[in-house]
Amino acid sequence: MKSPSYREQIVASAKGTTVVMLTKDAVENFTFKLPPPSEQSAIYSFLDSINDRITLLRETNATLEAIAQALFKSWFVDFDPVRAKAAGLEPQAMDAPTAALFPDSFEDSELGLVPKGWSWAALADAYEMNPSRKLKKGEVAPYLDMSSAPTCGHCSDAYIQREMGSGAKFTNGDTLLARITPCLENGKSAFVDFLGDGQNGWGSTEFLVLRPKSPLPEYHGYLLARHKAFREFAIQSMSGTSGRQRIQNDVLGRFFLAIPTESVANAFSDLVMPIQKSITANHQQAQTLTQLRDTLLPRLISGQLRLPEAEALIQEAL
Repeated sequence: MKSPSYREQIVASAKGTTVVMLTKDAVENFTFKLPPPSEQSAIYSFLDSINDRITLLRETNATLEAIAQALFKSWFVDFDPVRAKAAGLEPQAMDAPTAALFPDSFEDSELGLVPKGWSWAALADAYEMNPSRKLKKGEVAPYLDMSSAPTCGHCSDAYIQREMGSGAKFTNGDTLLARITPCLENGKSAFVDFLGDGQNGWGSTEFLVLRPKSPLPEYHGYLLARHKAFREFAIQSMSGTSGRQRIQNDVLGRFFLAIPTESVANAFSDLVMPIQKSITANHQQAQTLTQLRDTLLPRLISGQLRLPEAEALIQEAL
């Protein structure tokens, strides 16, 4: 149905004066070419292998993010390495140099126990919220709509080039968090890593832009945005009329999080940033394969492209 010959039949068969439309009979009489059954089977197997590859890439990304989320929770929420050392045990799944960076005891604070040498900080102090980004009104720049923000995973589906108007401005390393209902409850969040060096983009006015301050690594912002306790706190901070409730920045800024020593923060960055880059690379490859699949199929069916040529295009893309 995407082939040029099919589209030409649609246009030629449409009837009417004020409203132009197709009749049922016209649709049923459309003709199209089909390759022999043996070649149809070969095309199906080829496309099925592409679908399997796309599925594997997406499943791999889900696993990689689950690993990053587990590390975030273990280190900065549950303090597992510190608890293990306090009990005289070696932290699990951690090499000796990394384990040595963690203290072996806790100390009291107004907000409760915190690993020795660490501190508690309000989000408003530990993060930049809607940081200033330079982008002139009318300047053409990458634009991300709320509909393109993912409900799971950090990679956005698509962005377009659009003249700067009114909206949230961001750069690579920022985290976008939907601040309006029901997008926040649905999990709309993204990590910005699709811009060029030094480039700024913009998006929906309903994005809250988060940027960790030193010593926290950039990806800490995205993992925090996906953390269940933080999301629940954000949802509870919302106010406004029914159906148009939004996060209140001053309330969200009171969320407290543990701030590790610089050495622990750097070690965490060394672990999670390669995961972030792998997720992005897998997502880009899945997008490329999806686009190729959708482009090649009508050409294969119509005979404009032979299977060996299509296979070569896929191998080149991989």
